[in-house]
Amino acid sequence: MWNAESKLARPFRIPNSAFRIRSRVFEFTIDATCGAARTGTLVLPHGPVETPVFMPVGTQGTVRALSPGDLKAVGSQLVLANTYHLHVRPGEGVVERLGGLHRFMAWDRPLLTDSGGFQVFSLEGFRRVDDDGVEFQSHVDGGRRHLTPERATEIQWTLGADIAMAFDHVVPGGADETTARDALERTLGWLARCARKHAELAERWKDGTMERSFPRSNVPSVPQTLWPILQGGTHLGLRQEGLRRIQELGEWTGLAIGGLSVGEPKPVMYEMLEGLEPRLPPSWPRYLMGVGFPADLVTAVARGIDLFDCVAPTRNGRNGSAFTPDGPVNIRNAEHRADPRPLDATCDCETCATFSRGYLRHLFVAEELLGLRLLSLHNVRFLIRLTRAMGAAIRAGTFPRWAADWRRRYTRSD
Repeated sequence: MWNAESKLARPFRIPNSAFRIRSRVFEFTIDATCGAARTGTLVLPHGPVETPVFMPVGTQGTVRALSPGDLKAVGSQLVLANTYHLHVRPGEGVVERLGGLHRFMAWDRPLLTDSGGFQVFSLEGFRRVDDDGVEFQSHVDGGRRHLTPERATEIQWTLGADIAMAFDHVVPGGADETTARDALERTLGWLARCARKHAELAERWKDGTMERSFPRSNVPSVPQTLWPILQGGTHLGLRQEGLRRIQELGEWTGLAIGGLSVGEPKPVMYEMLEGLEPRLPPSWPRYLMGVGFPADLVTAVARGIDLFDCVAPTRNGRNGSAFTPDGPVNIRNAEHRADPRPLDATCDCETCATFSRGYLRHLFVAEELLGLRLLSLHNVRFLIRLTRAMGAAIRAGTFPRWAADWRRRYTRSD
């Protein structure tokens, strides 16, 4: 997985024997490629994940408006939850006492936890950042809290997700090179500290000295892996340098690309991905954080990305906006008032198989909660079907033509 440097300037490397897992768990197998696009299988303690894959966001241990049964019905393989929010409420200790995050949210498939680094960015008015960590004011009770790389790693271990993310420092998309360099250096320093703490926790788990209130059964010798997050803003040279330095720290089971889709123009995001792709180790699954609009997924898969997460499908759904093959549909529009058609005739979700556009519009106009669930359900299913269609096109060797046809239809109403 990884080795690391110490928090201090002197070099430090954690012995491979402390954490190396050479079983199928945490391994990633590439099944097919078509240009830079890939499809593969990532094996995690709670099951395999076929890529490319979209992760619905369950920030507080729940994907808004959707139950675990809903998520399974639309084919969700992997769900994201957030360390910051679960630490603030209800607290990782409560989650642990209630059986760990999987049992707490009744989700028996793989989970990934973000480290809380994005909240460092989004809660700018309520925090102070230095090399030690982040001091912030809780949005729940106003209390002052201190989150360090070590603490973020411990919280994620306690929650028990399959994949934990290293603590990182995110800057706005338009940040100048000096600001982006500062965040990159801090992120790399924090990564080394996260890796050391994660290796320590893994050793305690393996030798039986760690007390856990939920059972150890049905998990490998180490139940969680840690992934680094690559920062560098919109400065390709910084990102390439950061990638090199992450590789120098040791072996990893995956890589997240953070700090994109945070205000920069989309062509700039695509430029960063295109410039990084030739340098990315093929054996690492590649996770583009916070990206979830359909056209962005297609463009990013063409540039070698494997995993995605975003609140867009559920947030847009709750606001009456639905993804369709012909572009977004605002179900509140008067044109849908008496429309008998399904939202998307190509979709097999409960929403499209059961209800008309006219009924869905009625739910939103009448402010009925069912409408929020039905559009959120459809949007998540749309992205999951989209990733599966991309995987099929990659395996067939037709991805460029498929992507061009898909974009032509999706954007023809613009």
